[in-house]
Amino acid sequence: MKGHLKIAFYTDTFMPAVDGVVISIKNFTNELEKRGHSVYIFTAGNDKKIQIIDGFPKIFFTRGIKFKKYPQYTFAMFPFFSSLKIRELDIDLIHSHTPFSMGISALTTAKLNKLPLIGSFHTLFTDKEVIKEYLPSNSFMKDVATKYSWKYARFFYNKCDMVLPPSTVIKNLLQKQNIMNTNVVENGIDLKLFNPKVNGKRIRETMLNKKNDKIVLYVGRISKEKRIDTLIKAAKILKNKDILFILIGNGPALDYYIKMVNTFKLNDKVKFLGLIPNEKLPEYYSAADLFCIPSTFETQGIVSLEAMACGKPVVGADYMALSELIKNGKNGEKFVPGNSVDCAKKIEKVINNMDEYKETVATAKNYSVEKTTDKLLGIYKEFIFS
Repeated sequence: MKGHLKIAFYTDTFMPAVDGVVISIKNFTNELEKRGHSVYIFTAGNDKKIQIIDGFPKIFFTRGIKFKKYPQYTFAMFPFFSSLKIRELDIDLIHSHTPFSMGISALTTAKLNKLPLIGSFHTLFTDKEVIKEYLPSNSFMKDVATKYSWKYARFFYNKCDMVLPPSTVIKNLLQKQNIMNTNVVENGIDLKLFNPKVNGKRIRETMLNKKNDKIVLYVGRISKEKRIDTLIKAAKILKNKDILFILIGNGPALDYYIKMVNTFKLNDKVKFLGLIPNEKLPEYYSAADLFCIPSTFETQGIVSLEAMACGKPVVGADYMALSELIKNGKNGEKFVPGNSVDCAKKIEKVINNMDEYKETVATAKNYSVEKTTDKLLGIYKEFIFS
């Protein structure tokens, strides 16, 4: 049996962009390579990018057009030439992490080369709020996209030999939409990087005016589908408390939310820090008292797991994957989605009962990249050696 596997990852988004898809690809690539396998990344972008992507030398770029509203994504213009490179590299299996232009390239290349095709369902691109936020302002285009998004998802994913949702709730959603060839493989987290021993004292002292203040942290894209308005309104409700809200990330709705903070006169209570390098994030998780994720968009909630790995309870919307991940009174608290009053109430509950949330690290350990890569390899081998 062949021990050394050659896997091709196809993706419309990769470094230097930072999102859940990129984190998943990086973690799986590192772990697979550590085990002696080879991972080749095919993505849309520019060859010049490779100069700033250290540690990922096996990258092949297809030129494309930037998507203005969603700069993480580049739509490849002519993504089908990778088929020749796939043959040259003697690839064993193709794994598409996105279903768009590079996904279609993966599908075509797999068919031409008679290779197994695995497709990950990382993002709810079928969500009406996402379509409304990111597509051009042309209402006809948005109506068409809303009407046909699940039809396209069925077309693409039913062409794959196996579809990998990152949570049971997403698997159930896909099956409800008649995408049946599914198997849950969670996105793994690096427990060597994110762990409760990280010292966040320096960050905490830098951000706080008073030693007894509490810090509520959000990490992720600053966009409307992440429902950050719920968090800002909760901050308004709690403005007389000694609580500082820190938001890390960037996105198309940053100016919108900064304006909201100004309107509510919360400038001393809500701070936007922009993008923070991934290797520095553990210090910020450790500096915080709790993590809050108001999103109703999560297919898994990888930032929630990173926070738990650092020993922090998570307050999150009781919706989709977060409902599955968060256990009330054990690793965090769930609130009614979009309800800022309930969000504020649950933030206060966690702050007043910090010692009760003892299962944060234990939860995160179930999602170690080592464990999730074991699952992924099992599926790869099932199709490669069948």
